[in-house]
Amino acid sequence: MMKKAIFLLLFGIMFVQAQELTGKKVFETYCWGCHHQTSMAFGPPFSEIAKKRTKAEIEAYIASPKSMYKAFGYKRTVMTQLDLNATELDLISDYLLSFKGKK
Repeated sequence: MMKKAIFLLLFGIMFVQAQELTGKKVFETYCWGCHHQTSMAFGPPFSEIAKKRTKAEIEAYIASPKSMYKAFGYKRTVMTQLDLNATELDLISDYLLSFKGKK
């Protein structure tokens, strides 16, 4: 009985934590230092990126900026290599694309 209670407690905690992870949280954790949603910072705003790139392109660049910058027509990249998992990549790319058409 005790094992079942511990299992349910741990499962509940993991479920709540998984539900709390959002694209905005991923942005605030990894991207905010260089990007802002609609205004220029060190890097371009999400609204500008969303106008130019597909979900797959965004995810590829985030996952491997050093191997993708030439394909995007950049002369260099200063984007930090991030170690995001597939869920985080999906969430941040969806969040970034939600700024398409915003100024």
